Amino acid sequence: MAKKLYVGNLSYDTTDNDLQTLFGPHGTVQSAQVIMDRDAGRSKGFGFVEMNNDQEAQAAIAALNGQEVSGRPLTVNEARPRAERGGFGGGR
Repeated sequence: MAKKLYVGNLSYDTTDNDLQTLFGPHGTVQSAQVIMDRDAGRSKGFGFVEMNNDQEAQAAIAALNGQEVSGRPLTVNEARPRAERGGFGGGR
């Protein structure tokens, strides 16, 4: 079963392809996505990588968490489920 990883502290010029290349040696990368700011059109400095299975995900975490890439130490761990967002809020 695929395992999703959170990758934080990315350089703002990191691309989806860069993530794919970085995680590739540790297993099969099903998807790699750098999260972009809609308004600014640039990276928010984090992304997600989906590895083929838990074993490959753990290998990637062990190898890459804390590793310096583009002068920044990466944070790599298992992604947590997205928190439920409430309604539209707003006072009316």
